[in-house]
Amino acid sequence: MQIKTSIYSKSAIFFLLATLLSCAIPIATNSNKYPIDVFYENQPVDRPYTEVGFLEIGSEDSLTKQQTGDNRMIMRGNDARTKELLLAKLVLKAQKIGADALIEVKYKYYTSVDQEGYMLSGYAVRYRGE
Repeated sequence: MQIKTSIYSKSAIFFLLATLLSCAIPIATNSNKYPIDVFYENQPVDRPYTEVGFLEIGSEDSLTKQQTGDNRMIMRGNDARTKELLLAKLVLKAQKIGADALIEVKYKYYTSVDQEGYMLSGYAVRYRGE
């Protein structure tokens, strides 16, 4: 009986760890996941470039009753997946104007008593010959 309990508890721990690790969302700054290079704020750009334009996407929404229940600030902001999708949209905008990279990419989230919003911005640039 002691051996069965030990095996069951080890199996349960293994499956719990496997489940938790499979749900993890990796945080990556590698721009290989996008068709152009992406440099976040304070990341150096190692090639000479020419600025093509400033790009920005954002949204502002009213808070729901679920978010303001009991006068607490709950369930606000964007999760990691949503931020990646927003960055993908910004990358597409940069590609449409012929950019090779996005630099100084910034994400800002803000909230008030009855609204929340975000802004994602960056400079679209083209690399120059070396």
